[in-house]
Amino acid sequence: MTRSKAKRIFRWLVLIGVIVGLTPGTWIRSPIPEANYDQILTLTPLDVPDSNIGEVEVTGVWHLTSPNSLFGSYSSLLIDDDGRFLSASDAGQLLRFPKPGADGDIRIETFAGRTVRRKKYIDIESLTRDPDTGRIWVGFEGSNTIERFDAALRDSDRVEPPQMEDWSSNSGPESMARLADGRFIVVSEGYNDWGGIGFPGLLFPSDPVAGAEALEFTFKPPSGYRPVDMVQIPDGRALILVRAVHFAPLPYFTAKIVLADPAAIAEDTVWSGDVIGAIAPPIPSDNMEGLTFEENLDGSLTLWVISDDNGAGFLQRTLLMRLRWDPAQPTEKAPGNTERLSKP
Repeated sequence: MTRSKAKRIFRWLVLIGVIVGLTPGTWIRSPIPEANYDQILTLTPLDVPDSNIGEVEVTGVWHLTSPNSLFGSYSSLLIDDDGRFLSASDAGQLLRFPKPGADGDIRIETFAGRTVRRKKYIDIESLTRDPDTGRIWVGFEGSNTIERFDAALRDSDRVEPPQMEDWSSNSGPESMARLADGRFIVVSEGYNDWGGIGFPGLLFPSDPVAGAEALEFTFKPPSGYRPVDMVQIPDGRALILVRAVHFAPLPYFTAKIVLADPAAIAEDTVWSGDVIGAIAPPIPSDNMEGLTFEENLDGSLTLWVISDDNGAGFLQRTLLMRLRWDPAQPTEKAPGNTERLSKP
């Protein structure tokens, strides 16, 4: 566990302790609810006070709720061939659901039907997909493992890359993207060292599950932020979702979207990019961890972001955010802003 993560957990525990102490009737006397597996998901639209967050425009935010006991803690996001979302949690659960306003089935269940409950083996932090075959690669943080599934999430093969064996069990393959040419980028959430300037990354020349050896580099996000998800866009560049936690006066989260070019990755070098959007109050925000996109007919992209409520539904929310961004516009200055968005 990194020092900053330990500090974050400590502060959360202090806050929770205060809340518990102030509400004994609710916390001590309430019985543990019975398990609920109803396939119910409610999407409640939220007000967006200011839609311009840089080059990116917020076009919708929804609060997701469900009585299902397996719901919550989502850390990754994909869109399948049917246009439905597929999200996985760090508790080993899976959520499939249609876009807001669309019809479709809802599935809240264990990932790939697995019943193992030990955190080390179910802590899913990243997903990436081959659109041609439907195969899905899953990054497990607790074991520093990458597992490849078929489109039906049945047959699978896995690998524990030697170059990831020293990554912290709480900071493993947090971000992973399969590139259009078959290469893979994987980035850890833990710093290279206590005084490190960035986060260890690997660029695999091909499928890591097949045993490919990776090129090693360092990803440098904006100061105070950690990488949590990544996706390659049609022009070959990558979007990296980065997140920070703040404590003033109560804990809250902010996120930024960084645009970077994988062509700039080289052995033992620092990879960074430009911030194209920042998610922060008064925009509804939480622990944003999953990022995916759709390409529109006009060349713009619809970006989707989902949050991880850390299983703390009384303090955090599962949010789904929809954004619009035009990759063709320059990144030097954000529309409506007089100052350039920060570079890492």
